[in-house]
Amino acid sequence: MTPDAGAAPPVDVAALSVFIFFFVLVTVMGFVAARWRRPKTLAHIDEWGLGGRQFGTWITWFLVGGDFYTAYTVIAVPALVYAVGAYGFFALPYTIIVYPFVFAVMPVLWQRAKDQGYVTAADVVYGKYSSRALELAVAVTGVIATMPYIALQLVGMAAVIKALGLRGEIPLVIAFLVLAFYTYSSGLRAPALIAFVKDIMIYIAVIAAVAIIPLKLGGYGAVFEAADAALKAKGSGGILLADNQMVAYATLALGSALAAFMYPHTLTGIFASNSRNTIRKNAALLPAYTLLLGLLAMLGYMGHAAGLKLSSNNDVVPVLFQTLFPGWFAGFAFAAIGIGALVPAAVMSIGAANLFTRNVWRAYVNPQVTDAGEATVAKITSLVVKVGALLVILFLPTQFALDLQLLGGIWILQTLPALVFGLFTNWFRAPALLLGWAVGFFGGTALVWLNGLKPLQSLPFGSTSVTVYIGLLALGANIAVAAATNLLVSGGFHGTTPARTI
Repeated sequence: MTPDAGAAPPVDVAALSVFIFFFVLVTVMGFVAARWRRPKTLAHIDEWGLGGRQFGTWITWFLVGGDFYTAYTVIAVPALVYAVGAYGFFALPYTIIVYPFVFAVMPVLWQRAKDQGYVTAADVVYGKYSSRALELAVAVTGVIATMPYIALQLVGMAAVIKALGLRGEIPLVIAFLVLAFYTYSSGLRAPALIAFVKDIMIYIAVIAAVAIIPLKLGGYGAVFEAADAALKAKGSGGILLADNQMVAYATLALGSALAAFMYPHTLTGIFASNSRNTIRKNAALLPAYTLLLGLLAMLGYMGHAAGLKLSSNNDVVPVLFQTLFPGWFAGFAFAAIGIGALVPAAVMSIGAANLFTRNVWRAYVNPQVTDAGEATVAKITSLVVKVGALLVILFLPTQFALDLQLLGGIWILQTLPALVFGLFTNWFRAPALLLGWAVGFFGGTALVWLNGLKPLQSLPFGSTSVTVYIGLLALGANIAVAAATNLLVSGGFHGTTPARTI
C-alpha cells in the first residue's frame, strides 16, 4: 500500500540520519570554501561574487550545472510529466538548443566582461550604451526575475523535509540560515565546491531510480502503458504530444532556451570562468545534464505505474523514493535534492546581490564606494534576498512563487536584445532598446495576467488557432519596437558599422 502524501509520514530514522550526515558535510564544505584557492582578500566583489574569475572547465561544469539544474528542477520536471505527460518534456529540447547559443555568444560576452572588469549583465549594457536608464532596467529585471527562482528552491527543500516526516517551518529556516551564513563567509567559492558533491549525488540517485524502479514495476513497457492509461483517464495528456500541443511545446522550448543564460545566476557562472575556451568546453560537456534530466523526467511516468496517491504533484519524486527504496537510500536521495536547493539558491542570491551592488548602489547611492565597501554591500544584499525568498514561502501560497517564476522567464528574456545585440553590432541605440524592453516587459506581463497567469497565448492561424509561449511574443514585440524606433532615431541603416566582436 502506497503512502498518502497528504500528511507528513512518520519520521524514518535511517533516512533522517543519512540526510543530516550529508547536510552537515556540505555545511562544513561551505565554510571551508573560504580557504579554497584563497585570495589575498575576499573584500572585493570579483573575489566574493565571481570567485576571482579563475574557475576552470570542471569547476565551471559542476557550478553551471548545479545552478541550471536545481532542486526545483528535480521536483518540478517529473511533477509536470506526471500531470500532463509528454508536454512536460519541453525542458529537454530547450536544454539542447541552449548550448549552441552558449558556445557562440557567451565567450564574446565573457571577454567583454573580463577586459572591462564588468561583474554583471547590466555592467556590460552600461559600458556599451552609457545609458543609466537601460542599465537600471536590465538590473531590476534580473533581480525581480531571480527572487521567485530562489523561493522555488525552498519549495524543493520543503518537499524533502515533508517526506522526511519533519513538521513545521523550523527545519526549512535552519537550512537556509546555514546557507546564508556560509554564502556570506565564502561567496561563490562555497556553491562551487559544494556543487561537486551535489551533482554526483544527484547522478547516483537518478541512475539508481531509472534502473531499479522499472524492475519493480514490470519494466518500461508496463510503466509507459500505465502512465498513458492514467493520463488519458484524467484527460490531461498522454505519453505522446497531441497535435494542438506541438507549437506550444516548440515555442516554450525555444523561449526557455533563449532565456536560460540571461538569468543572473547562469551569467555569474559564465563570468567566473577563467577563459573563453572553458566556456566553449562547457557548452560541449553540459548536454550530459540533459541526459540526466531526461531520465529524471521519466520518474513522472513511474509515479503513475506505482499507483501513488499524492496530494500534490510535487510529491511524486520523494514519495517514489520513500515507497520503493530502503530508508537509508531515500535519505541519500533526499539529501541530494536538499543540497540541490542550496547550490543554486546561493548562486542566485550572489547574482542578484552583484546586480544591486554594481548597478543600483554604486550607480545611484554611493558612486565613490570602495572595493571593500562594494563587497560588504553585496554580502548584506545576498542575505536580504534569501530572507525575502524565505518569507515568500513561509507567508504566501506556493502558487504565488510559481506564478512569479513563470513571469520571471518572460521578464528576463526581454534583456536579451540589450545584452546580446551590442556584442555584435553598433546599430542599436539605448532609447530604442529601452522602449523595446518596456513593450516586451509590460506587454508580456499584461498578456500573462489576461490569460489567468498562464504563460501561453492562443493566436488565430487560418481556420484554426495555435498556442504560443508569451515570452517569445513579447521578445518579438521588443525587437520590432526597438528596430522601428532605431530607424526613426538613426534615419535608417546608412552610416552604421558593425561592432567589433572580441
